[in-house]
Amino acid sequence: MAAAAAVQSLVFSSPISRCSHQPRSFSGLSIGAIHSSASSSFNGQSLHLPRSSMPRKSQMQNLSRLSIMMVKPTIQFIQGIDERTIPDVKLTKSRDGTNGMAIFTFTEPSVFDSSSVVGDITGFYMIDEEGVLQSVDVNAKFVNGKPAGVEAKYVMRTPRDWDRFMRFMERYANANGLSFVKK
Repeated sequence: MAAAAAVQSLVFSSPISRCSHQPRSFSGLSIGAIHSSASSSFNGQSLHLPRSSMPRKSQMQNLSRLSIMMVKPTIQFIQGIDERTIPDVKLTKSRDGTNGMAIFTFTEPSVFDSSSVVGDITGFYMIDEEGVLQSVDVNAKFVNGKPAGVEAKYVMRTPRDWDRFMRFMERYANANGLSFVKK
């Protein structure tokens, strides 16, 4: 009974409840006028929503944008294989703040465990909900003929690139328990 009273008060306070008897159209949807009465918790005409005229391809693009929002920030050297080793990151920025560079150093990265099975390192990919930042400036370090580490550089040429990189790093740091130390 309390739910019916809440619905009734919502109907009475709604701007739609004060409509005329003529149906209204909002963005292609027809909504009939609601007639309020004290004897019933809900009165009015049935609501008919015509099938959306939005193309199916556009609907799929909207769905893919929603799924990107759920991406955990990660780093990859081989697309589709997340790097499990947490890097040491050093940042440099020009005095005028227009450009900068990030140097990622991975000691014994997990990419060497899977590279023989999956393939070669194809680049440096930083992936988050906004998309992918990438670089091809990747160097492997070897000790006695065995892979020991990877160094990747990411160059930011504009303040916008810097801001985008910092948003990625904040998400990556939060997801991996990292902190920023200014030297």
